[in-house]
Amino acid sequence: MYAVIRIRGSAKVRKEIEDTLKMLRLHKVNHCVLLPENDVYKGMILKSKDYIAYGQVGSEQIAALLENRGRLEGGERLTNEYISENTEYSDFGSLAEAISNGDVSIKDVPLLKPVFRLHPPRKGHAGIKRTVQQGGVLGNHGEDISVLLHKMR
Repeated sequence: MYAVIRIRGSAKVRKEIEDTLKMLRLHKVNHCVLLPENDVYKGMILKSKDYIAYGQVGSEQIAALLENRGRLEGGERLTNEYISENTEYSDFGSLAEAISNGDVSIKDVPLLKPVFRLHPPRKGHAGIKRTVQQGGVLGNHGEDISVLLHKMR
């Protein structure tokens, strides 16, 4: 499972990259989506790598993201009670485990918004014009995306 976060804005973005970001539902800066690992999404991620940060997440990071930033339609917070009443899972941890295994998707939880609106990172970004290898934020973080997600909780 990939966590993809939009880092850069929409000024002077080529049309095909802008369309790709819209297909990924990354309309605004600091929005995050969870995507399954397949070739289609991998190609979309690689095309827009200069505007996003991405990496593989585990069930712990997904559970924290659902608990802190999960919203239902109407702006209500996602709760354990809502999960137990409307799905076959009892809490954030079991739902996150099922999402990371691919047994269920975000769409299977009724009224759950697929985009997570994150805060700007505490202590700021390392640089939004450089890749991770160059000391910035953009590109593939691998397993270290959890550090960025924790800063943006």
